[in-house]
Amino acid sequence: MGDRVRRSIAVRRYHRRVSDPIFPKRDPAEPQFWDLRYGARFAPWDAGRVPAQLRDFVARSPAPRRALVPGCGSAWDVRFLAESGWDVLGIDFSDAALATAAPILGPWGARVRHADFFAPIAGEPFEVVYERAFLCALPRRMWTDWSKRVADLAEPGGVLAGFFFFGGGERGPPFALSSQQELSTLLEPAFSRVEDSPGTDSIPVFAGKERWQVWRRHESSPKRSD
Repeated sequence: MGDRVRRSIAVRRYHRRVSDPIFPKRDPAEPQFWDLRYGARFAPWDAGRVPAQLRDFVARSPAPRRALVPGCGSAWDVRFLAESGWDVLGIDFSDAALATAAPILGPWGARVRHADFFAPIAGEPFEVVYERAFLCALPRRMWTDWSKRVADLAEPGGVLAGFFFFGGGERGPPFALSSQQELSTLLEPAFSRVEDSPGTDSIPVFAGKERWQVWRRHESSPKRSD
């Protein structure tokens, strides 16, 4: 009976409900929003692993490529790309995110940089711009600027590849795309979609709502002016 009681107590402690922390109101367009969450080790968008579809994308690439990872956060994907021989740069404007990334990156620490996606980045444009939970972290008022910037950052013939979050509701982050048409309107005419499939190993916050897509940058196309 004693063992049974101890097991019961252990189960109750392990499964106890933990409330999400309460943060001061901040704009997710500002680094302080993300500093607070990384500083509290509250990052439900962080898978803590490399997604299978990114691994497959790298395996199918004929050679290592130059890649940019905007909003790299804890940088699991940056480390994977560096270990795969890619010339990768991860950027984030949150100091706390980069501090979280440091022990994960280990010897690849020089592959990340404190930088603003919307400011000039040394080495641009890139063959690959990787998207994972960056667009959905941006308030919708910034999406048109994101689309213009990503067209500058992907070299002609290069690609924007990664995961896009679809769903309903206005609250966020994560801010969901309302439809495929909304994403197409943002990316065309600079890009054409060449791959599209459901996410295969999404974390709970994105489960059933994200798609892996690859968009190829046209060799010559007008940039968005709106």
